[in-house]
Amino acid sequence: MSIEISNETDRLVDEVRVLKLAGFALDRMKIHPGAELAIMFVDEPAMEQLHIQWMDEPGATDVLSFPMDELRPGTEHEPTPAGLLGDIVICPAVAERQADAAGHETMNEVLLLTAHGILHLLGFDHVEPEEEKEMFGIQKSILDAFYESERA
Repeated sequence: MSIEISNETDRLVDEVRVLKLAGFALDRMKIHPGAELAIMFVDEPAMEQLHIQWMDEPGATDVLSFPMDELRPGTEHEPTPAGLLGDIVICPAVAERQADAAGHETMNEVLLLTAHGILHLLGFDHVEPEEEKEMFGIQKSILDAFYESERA
């Protein structure tokens, strides 16, 4: 898989770990090895501008996803076709505040947002309660398995 990461902020982000999680999540969702994904870290003014432009909502948000080829999860026997998965934009400053509020490390929040963004690129949403249950369940499963693989 081609995963490009760029950090346009002055905050330190463990890009190697983000890359590992993204690859892990895409593999788990049976995404074709030829799929392409871009992850960008931006500061709050840049995120606010994107939030207003694309969601018509003021203020910086934590993560935005921009799907390209509308790829969906594959199966063991039929992975998704190769293509452009899309772009994920994450704001580390917002992630830090959320991590503080949740009582965990900022990097864990960044990884959660990465998994969350990938699921949005794959067509998952959390508007309806049933959708939220499904999406957040898959997100937790990915993160739990990733953390377990790091301990192994």
